[in-house]
Amino acid sequence: MQAAVMQDFGQPLALRELPLPEPGADEVLLRVLNCGVCHSDLHIIDGDTPGFKMGTKAQLIPGHEVVGVVERLGADVSHLQVGQRVGVAWQHWACGQCDQCREGLENLCRKGTVTGMVVDGGYSQYMRAKAGFAIPVPDKLSSAEAAPLFCAGVTSYRAIKNAGVHAGQRVAVVGVGGLGHLAVQIARAMGAEVIAIDVADDKLAAARTLGAAHAFDARSPDTPKAVRALGGVHVAVVTSAARAAYDLALKLLRPAGTMSVVGLPPEPLSIGAVQIVSGEFRIVGSAVGTRDDLRATLDLAAAGKLHCHTETRPLAQVNEVLELMRAGRIDGRIVLDCA
Repeated sequence: MQAAVMQDFGQPLALRELPLPEPGADEVLLRVLNCGVCHSDLHIIDGDTPGFKMGTKAQLIPGHEVVGVVERLGADVSHLQVGQRVGVAWQHWACGQCDQCREGLENLCRKGTVTGMVVDGGYSQYMRAKAGFAIPVPDKLSSAEAAPLFCAGVTSYRAIKNAGVHAGQRVAVVGVGGLGHLAVQIARAMGAEVIAIDVADDKLAAARTLGAAHAFDARSPDTPKAVRALGGVHVAVVTSAARAAYDLALKLLRPAGTMSVVGLPPEPLSIGAVQIVSGEFRIVGSAVGTRDDLRATLDLAAAGKLHCHTETRPLAQVNEVLELMRAGRIDGRIVLDCA
């Protein structure tokens, strides 16, 4: 099989011919159809995030937004079938026994393993996956449009869910990129009035077509005043990785508002305690999502309420795609064709 293999941090991936992996008793062998390229992949490949760098296996095959077809079943697998189309996400496995798992927080399992970091992922023609974490893909979704939902989609969904968004609220999405354009749609599907914030006019225009009621330039000093004139937002979901986006988000909140932390700036956030206390603001983190979150995200997409803007490239162009990502020149999500 052909696979894109990480030789060392910060180096181009090498396209190699490798033997087919053998599935364990609780695993399946997938023939990969598509794999989305996520910014977390880039952090892993470049080794610029200490937490990721420490846990990355040698000679890694990256990729954690995977859709494929079951080719072989492990000896203990009975709930999936050969030929069935499934997806694999960031979470490769969770123990199911710890406090977090028993409380419905399997995404926070401290024994959990990560696809495309701790174990090989989907930048390949075939891969192994834990059968219990291979989620069936609805027939209404193409493999290319479904793949990014296994990270970008579920991450946006859980961020909005964790923030307690409900119908009638005003929700600002700060950063309308790969995650943000999905967050706009998910908040809209939950009945919220969505306010899009970005520095790019084309992304603001796109947000309006996706259902945003208002769109404002993040660079304008008048934007906080304009949003407060609407009453301020109940929730600000920050999908941008710029620290300035967080500084702006706090200025958009109404009293007792919530800021949802999704984007990961390389430097620490600067948030004053007085500012938080005086507004009784809540700050909520969100880490990817559980299998239940994944199913809910896929259901939204299958119902026509969530569409991911994708561009497909062959697996052989993976290094070009990563360079585009480093340069910030990707709109929506790029999906690799691994078939």
